[in-house]
Amino acid sequence: MRCRSSIAVFSCAATLVFGAAPARSQVAQIPAPQGVLSLSTSATVEVPRDLMSVTLSTTREGTDAALVQAQLKQALDAALGEARKAARPGQLDVQTGAFSLSPRYAPKGGINGWQGSAELTIEGRDMPAIGQLIGRVSTLTVARVGYGLSRELREKAESDAGAQAIERYRARATEFARQFGYAGYAIREVSVNTNESPPVRPVAFQMRAAQVASADEPLPVQAGNGSVVVNVSGTIQMK
Repeated sequence: MRCRSSIAVFSCAATLVFGAAPARSQVAQIPAPQGVLSLSTSATVEVPRDLMSVTLSTTREGTDAALVQAQLKQALDAALGEARKAARPGQLDVQTGAFSLSPRYAPKGGINGWQGSAELTIEGRDMPAIGQLIGRVSTLTVARVGYGLSRELREKAESDAGAQAIERYRARATEFARQFGYAGYAIREVSVNTNESPPVRPVAFQMRAAQVASADEPLPVQAGNGSVVVNVSGTIQMK
């Protein structure tokens, strides 16, 4: 009885092993895809930048932490009060930025003073108004200037560039299929990616606020153009 039981188990195992072999053979015999071609195209649309962002800042230092903090707050409050007069949603928006206070250490160790900084950011589409406002702020200096594209303008540029890139992709697919001797093609997979050129941050506007305020001189504004690039890549099945 024991021998019969062992033989039965062996026979069953052999059936499973040999039964799986044809399946592996069938998988190995699947031919590789034929007539598959990888393609990529791109299109660029340039549009005038319509968004401006200016960061104003100031620094203070001294031996009394409370006094340094009070000086920073006074400078920020004065600039914020001036900016709020000109604020208009979407056209000229105002928001406070970083406000920090940290100890200053002596070469031999120990705290010998305090230093701090405060920031105010002004951004929007009305660039002339922003430039005029910067000229009226006397307690903060220009730290950074940036230009970019508003969401509405960027989305329109992406749509235009995307249409151009897709049309070029289809034209290239048709032409390559013809050159390889095929009558047409079908898209296997495709991806669309969008890139926007980084904002420009000029450093030429590092000027003293006192000089600007004394002449009530606006900040020079030159936004330039922004580029939106759409890339289309994927594979086609020529047929």
